[in-house]
Amino acid sequence: MTPRSRLLVAAMLVSVVALVVGGVVLGARRDTAPEGSTDLEQLGRHGEVPSFVFTERSGRRVATTDLRGSVWVVDFIYTECTETCPTQSLQLAQLQREFSGTPDLRLVSITVDPAHDTPAVLRTYAERYGASERWWFLTGDKREIYCLAREGFRLGVTDPRSADVPDCSRSAWLAPSVAWASHGSHGIVMHSARMVLVDRAGQIRAYHLATDRDSMTRLRANLSRLLQEPATPAR
Repeated sequence: MTPRSRLLVAAMLVSVVALVVGGVVLGARRDTAPEGSTDLEQLGRHGEVPSFVFTERSGRRVATTDLRGSVWVVDFIYTECTETCPTQSLQLAQLQREFSGTPDLRLVSITVDPAHDTPAVLRTYAERYGASERWWFLTGDKREIYCLAREGFRLGVTDPRSADVPDCSRSAWLAPSVAWASHGSHGIVMHSARMVLVDRAGQIRAYHLATDRDSMTRLRANLSRLLQEPATPAR
């Protein structure tokens, strides 16, 4: 091999290594968000919520279309969770009281343990927090819920009890950065403790950490601003 050929091969190897390292770094940045970061807490546009149809605790079927025209706060919980879920639900209960005079606000809690959290179980849980009809508790197909959390809302969720990882069709390469914050109870389900603000047009506008007081203060300010915004006409 000539000196020129050796130089060309070395240059190609350096390029390949750089691409691999760059891909790893990009993947890490996509899959993590610093807990103290407030970037996601500023009102922006982080994509549209994908269509879904789930079952509410009342037994009726509800879909994204039922939320059009409303500003909503959504989180992912499960009724046997003893870590962040009680805090998340207490925060939503407080929001329900503070914004009681706002008819176009909806609160939405989606279970990540649908096998256990039937509508009847969710009704009992909702009663514990004094949930009104404006606070929906949804359950449904596990794959659809996990794909909605991961690919729709970009929130982490993992069930260590299951070896099956949902195969979500949406590509993650063009999706917004993940708002990852995993918590679990006794190794049951790990999930995000972030709450998501969605506007009347179904656009994700901000993420807030339920376990952080300052973050929840910013959520209230953002929520008040969203409630004053007119709905963006659907495309």
